[in-house]
Amino acid sequence: MTETSAPATSDVTGTLSLDERPTWPALAKGWRRRCPNCGKGEVLHSYLKVNDTCSECGLDLSQARADDGPAYLTILLVGHIMAPLLHVVYFTWRPEPLVTFSVFSIGCIVSSLYLLPRLKGVVVAYQWARRMHGFDNKS
Repeated sequence: MTETSAPATSDVTGTLSLDERPTWPALAKGWRRRCPNCGKGEVLHSYLKVNDTCSECGLDLSQARADDGPAYLTILLVGHIMAPLLHVVYFTWRPEPLVTFSVFSIGCIVSSLYLLPRLKGVVVAYQWARRMHGFDNKS
């Protein structure tokens, strides 16, 4: 038995109704650290703290529970990028150990600091799109 969903309707502000919450656009908004509903308000403040509500559309974000998901995803991505890169650089050019350590330590720190808030926005947006953790009945 297949279930059909009603098409999403748009109100005056351009936000989707409760009928449908497309995942990919929400994830793109989350990557930009914007509200998954309207795409205008900030999801985060103070680097990693989730706002209680969206300043533009009033979406209640206080129920968002990202926990360790963004940190896990950050480690996964940085590790899978830096480890092969370290291997290639070391066996191609054989840099001094201190140079290798310095460059790759700074690279890991910078990429982790860049990815962490973006992945937290993605996790919050995914929870909103899938109606998880208190996002089930709220717009």
